[in-house]
Amino acid sequence: MKISYECGACFLRQTREAMDLATDDDDLKMEIMNDVFKFLSQTFKKGTNSNKIGSYIHNLIKEKTGCYDPYINEKKLGNEIALKYLPTAQKILDDDDSLENRVKIAIVGNILDFGAFTLDDDIESFIKDSLQKDLTIKDIENFENSLNKHDEVLYLVDNTGEIVFDKLLLSKIKEYGINITIAVKSFPILNDACMEDAIAAGLDEYGEIVEIGAGTVGYVDSEISDEFREIFNRHEFIISKGMGNYEGLTEIDLSNKDIYFLLCAKCGTISRDIGVNLHDMLLLNK
Repeated sequence: MKISYECGACFLRQTREAMDLATDDDDLKMEIMNDVFKFLSQTFKKGTNSNKIGSYIHNLIKEKTGCYDPYINEKKLGNEIALKYLPTAQKILDDDDSLENRVKIAIVGNILDFGAFTLDDDIESFIKDSLQKDLTIKDIENFENSLNKHDEVLYLVDNTGEIVFDKLLLSKIKEYGINITIAVKSFPILNDACMEDAIAAGLDEYGEIVEIGAGTVGYVDSEISDEFREIFNRHEFIISKGMGNYEGLTEIDLSNKDIYFLLCAKCGTISRDIGVNLHDMLLLNK
């Protein structure tokens, strides 16, 4: 997906937040902010891919500060929030254990995204309210047909916290007799899930966990490893969680893929690209 004018302010907000988490050195923050300004002055142009810009900025901050995982505490907070609301999600399933509800709960987990929300946002309220909402786009019939049709699926996870809710959908997918491959980031970026996060959440119970070979914001095709490219190319059926993966995957040819995007539209750029309202939740077969 290409950037819009709104992305500029978002990149700068993320820069400030990541720096504040990574270091207390104000002089270093000034230096990094100047570097980001210079980078954006050269790259922030119509037609530029959003994932590549975001990935560069976050990796620059890690390199300059020496802080390998600035969002480590936020990732723990995300898991705590998810575990707090897991019984609420389970109660919904006790009342109506439908595939649609499993999908909706997995999408509600996508709200736990410190790249889209500020650290001061009341994320718990967003989750509680969203559990009561319906999906704006719900290609649920196509999704179930795909579950019945395919023998294997590649599941691209997004954030920590969110992966706790993913387990409820992964367990349902297992009932269809499908082999699941779960893809995580190789290196920390924002609050995205890495191997240790996925194992700690118990995702290895549902399938093989593999790394994409990169620490990028979402999926950046030019950065993935050769090993993961083979895995990606082999799978026809793909489930993609979150905005970052949507932004990156819609930049490449998916004509031979049966792909579903599960996300909450948390910014105006994404909302307009898909044609939905802000904070709408969707299961989109694209």
